[in-house]
Amino acid sequence: MPQYEIKDGVGIIHDSVTEIEEDAFCDCEELISITIPRSVIKIGNGAFCGCTGLKSITILGSVTKIGSNAFKGCTGLTSVTIPYSVIEIGGNAFKGCTGLKSITIPGSVTKIGNNAFLGCTGLTSVTIPYSVTEIGNYAFEGCKGLTSIVVSKKNKIYDSRNHCNAIIKTNSNCLIAGCQNTVIPDSVTMIDNRAFWHCTGLTSINIPHKVTKIGNGAFLGCTGLTSVIIPNSVTEIGDRTFSGCTGLTSINIPHKVTKIGNGAFLGCIGLISIAISNSVTEIGDNAFEECTGLTSISIPDSVTEIGNYAFEDCTGLTSITIPDSVKKIGYRTFSGCAELTSINIPHKMTKIGNGVFWGCTRLKSIIIPDSVTEIGYNAFEGCLELTYITIPDSVTKIGDNAFGGCTSLTSVIIPNSVTEIGDSVFYGCSELNSVIIPKSMIRSFNCLFDGCDKLSKILISDGDK
Repeated sequence: MPQYEIKDGVGIIHDSVTEIEEDAFCDCEELISITIPRSVIKIGNGAFCGCTGLKSITILGSVTKIGSNAFKGCTGLTSVTIPYSVIEIGGNAFKGCTGLKSITIPGSVTKIGNNAFLGCTGLTSVTIPYSVTEIGNYAFEGCKGLTSIVVSKKNKIYDSRNHCNAIIKTNSNCLIAGCQNTVIPDSVTMIDNRAFWHCTGLTSINIPHKVTKIGNGAFLGCTGLTSVIIPNSVTEIGDRTFSGCTGLTSINIPHKVTKIGNGAFLGCIGLISIAISNSVTEIGDNAFEECTGLTSISIPDSVTEIGNYAFEDCTGLTSITIPDSVKKIGYRTFSGCAELTSINIPHKMTKIGNGVFWGCTRLKSIIIPDSVTEIGYNAFEGCLELTYITIPDSVTKIGDNAFGGCTSLTSVIIPNSVTEIGDSVFYGCSELNSVIIPKSMIRSFNCLFDGCDKLSKILISDGDK
């Protein structure tokens, strides 16, 4: 006789079974309901993973552990009562159970694993009993329907002080999970990574004055968030902290923040103004990428580095001021800023990064300072309205396709200082008609000017003129 079988949608587990094996019913879409007998003490990893038709499960009172991924992706499951015998709920145990509206966690449970209820979008409330001593990373992440979070007052590790509708680590005052009705208590000093991840019902939040750090992805995907006040106590804004907060219209960076994290405001398409304090020294990779509502930005003279893709595809950006303090601008930093008409290159920069102005179709002119020794590949590719450019005699290297597709460029002088030049540097510059080039570059003619159909004059500089 088999240990398990399914008849007319009902799962049958025989009384001799003590452990439901790993992946025992995995992806059994025909399974609708099941009762787990008292003989079973463990539900194995992935035991019911992907049983999308499962609507009802009864767990009788001997099970001590619900394994990792045990009910992952059981989208038809609406409620689960966990018996008092259970001590551990494994990682990803109910991940992606989008139909789950209620769950009872008994006072026997001591551990809730990583991602245990991640993405349970239908879950509206959760109560953490006194017995829980460990809650794994992102256990309730993406539960965007949550309106109530309560921690037992008898719990010594976690609390929901002042009826705040959040889970807080008592000793560290770190908020690890919130919901759309969270009010952050004044005693909180840190908001943990992904604490409000994809909490789409959150519309505003007041961050108290004792908070010093907002973790990575803390408010990622909070599309309903329109207002947030970051106090001056904050010293660190983590990576992707407000990424995808499409309703956010303005933000002030506090005076103690030294770095704006990678992707901190990526995809904040509603953001129209931002004030960066003069404490900031670094703007991270992708920090404001795809902030299409931004029209202008002033970077303070404390900033020394702007990361890769930092303002890529900010299609509404028409002007930006970069101070001379900036020594490095990363890869494709302003790529796709189609409305940008002019920009200044700081005097301390030695390299114009690869693809940094790629696709800035309205950029008409640019002055390269004599501190620059290298122009990276694709640096100005696709700058359709660029009519002229002055390359200083400090430049020794020009990368591949640096000016490819600059269809309005009519003349260019390549100084004798250039000793290395890449392939197809002026490829497709269809209006280019006059060029002065060093004698050493003659060998590169064929690939340098491919597609330059109007090129009629090439002057060779021998270094004496």
